[in-house]
Amino acid sequence: RGLGSSARRAREDSWLKSLFVRKVDPRKDAHSNLLAKRETSSLYKLQFHNVKPECLEAYNKLCQEVLPKIHEEKHYPCALVGTWNTWYGEQDQAVHLWRYEGGYPALNEVMSKLRQNKEFTEFRKERGNMLLSRKNQLLLEFSFWNEPVPRDGPNIYELRSYQLRPGTMIEWGNYWARAIRFRQDSNEAVGGFFSQIGQLYMVHHLWAYKDLQTREDIRNAAWHKPGWDELVYYTVPLIQEMESRIMIPLKISPLQ
Repeated sequence: RGLGSSARRAREDSWLKSLFVRKVDPRKDAHSNLLAKRETSSLYKLQFHNVKPECLEAYNKLCQEVLPKIHEEKHYPCALVGTWNTWYGEQDQAVHLWRYEGGYPALNEVMSKLRQNKEFTEFRKERGNMLLSRKNQLLLEFSFWNEPVPRDGPNIYELRSYQLRPGTMIEWGNYWARAIRFRQDSNEAVGGFFSQIGQLYMVHHLWAYKDLQTREDIRNAAWHKPGWDELVYYTVPLIQEMESRIMIPLKISPLQ
């Protein structure tokens, strides 16, 4: 009787433990390799600079003097994709998006060369006196999004940033690979990215509109397309936080 009781308790303990053991489906690759463009090896850097309010004009002038030199210099394997001031959202903020052709080796090469550049060293020192805070993220681009290329203006830009629940990036990508088809009619889709270093499980969607009313009209029109509502329904539970910035490009920005 004692042996039978012990065996029964052991089976019950084993069954209870099995309830808390998560079954993990085998996967052969990282989500970055599954979601990113394979035909390119570009790495993106997104910079957020919170500027002292009284310094924003001087900050913009300084950036417009120095950043084009880095963008145009063939010595550096990088390109300025866009540079903006936030109009609606966090105020007195500058946002810069850079592309590094060749991935992490290109990033390391650029950083190494800039450390030897006296003009850039002085630029960073002067810029630092104008800032309240700054942060950056290293990003890859989703394979199903448009490649961000220069465009004529005038446009306003919306950067929609999503903090996803950890472990949901593949699911997000699967839904948005279909959802992006609903948002191409007016050429508003500029680029889609996900973070690799910095704040993780971050997604950024970049859109261009002629003005705020055009933005409203285009977004409302999406709800009249069969299937858009379903995709929104399934992606919303994946989000922990979301933020929208409306941005105005600087004169030197390739995205106007």
